[in-house]
Amino acid sequence: MPRVADHEERRRQIADAVCALISESGLDAVTVARTAATAGMSVGLVQHYFRTKDEMLLHAFKEVSARIRARADGHIREGIEHQQPIARVLARALAEFIPLDEGRRTEFRVARAFAGRALDAPALAEVDVETARALREEIAQAVHNGKECGEVEPDLDPVPAAVRLAAVTEGLAMQVYRDAEGAAGSAGLVTDVLDAELAAVFTGECRQYANRS
Repeated sequence: MPRVADHEERRRQIADAVCALISESGLDAVTVARTAATAGMSVGLVQHYFRTKDEMLLHAFKEVSARIRARADGHIREGIEHQQPIARVLARALAEFIPLDEGRRTEFRVARAFAGRALDAPALAEVDVETARALREEIAQAVHNGKECGEVEPDLDPVPAAVRLAAVTEGLAMQVYRDAEGAAGSAGLVTDVLDAELAAVFTGECRQYANRS
């Protein structure tokens, strides 16, 4: 009986190859032929899944975004399970977007390459905008949840707070990427900055945990 092709696995292999090329040599290194060679596939097989460079880049960006989201969701699930304050959980989730190790640096390079390409490609720009918007909405929801449990003041508007926290996270990510070996690349400094920004929003204590020992 012939083996059924695992299409999702092949698409992941292609995305990994695109990420590897961008990480090693930049966006200009990404071609269908080089991607095929890096993935250990034929050019024809890669073209079966993706006809153009933009299609491959879009898929790689979505794969990277999904990986980051999965790690952030893991922190959220763990926080809920252990009944941790929202601010603490959000700090760990946002840190996943900051390139503090080699894996996250590769993800950041792919995201930056995608954003650069999106400047001249409306279809890619739409995805870039929606991805950023989704992050802000998730942060705003966390702030709203904080208002309900007492960690956030009742009159605080979640939207400006979410924009501020997203902007700080994006700015930190760029600072760390540019100066990984310097002061900006310190995980401790990143933690301090995130904690300070979150503390300005999450100023109270959740009523659910107030009486815990």
